Amino acid sequence: MPIDKRPGLTKQVLIDTALRLLDEVGLEGLTVRRLAAELGVQSPALYWHIRTKQELLDGMADAICRAPGMGPPRDDESWQDWLLRRARAYRTTLLARRDGARVVAHARSLSPETVALFEQELTAMAERGFTPALALHTIASLTYYVNGFVLQEQAAAPSPESLDRAPAVLVAALREGGGPIGEEAFEHGLRVFIDGTSAALSPG
Repeated sequence: MPIDKRPGLTKQVLIDTALRLLDEVGLEGLTVRRLAAELGVQSPALYWHIRTKQELLDGMADAICRAPGMGPPRDDESWQDWLLRRARAYRTTLLARRDGARVVAHARSLSPETVALFEQELTAMAERGFTPALALHTIASLTYYVNGFVLQEQAAAPSPESLDRAPAVLVAALREGGGPIGEEAFEHGLRVFIDGTSAALSPG
């Protein structure tokens, strides 16, 4: 059977379709065969554009990471405000995709375009007093924090029965709105992160 290398089938079309399919079936249901069927082609046709499923996941993760708008701070924006904006936008983007954090966690490489944007961010931080290493560690650590937080948010919620068996102080904390997941918890983590970064940038 001849391989269908239709002109309209591009790597970007595959990634966009895979992201849409992800929202419908989740990461477990996303297969190369399912993607090919969605596009109305045979599976071998996809390998003209994406050689492996890992390459497809890398492309999907790359699109998710760039969706919030990567790039350096605005001219009138402090590095603190920029990191807060970046983290919040990234979390929103991950939450907007079913299994979004899991897709990013499975990524093994980023596109040259994304790496170039990351370089611009590191350069801007260096201009604001960060060493290259501290800039890299700061952005990477913040990214891992958001990824991990959203992984928990997108996981199954604890059952009411398990909360009934929680110790007294934990129950009191939950009643006060101190749950480990949600907007308040996420913002608390961001404040701690910014304070810690400030201390690392200006050691006493």
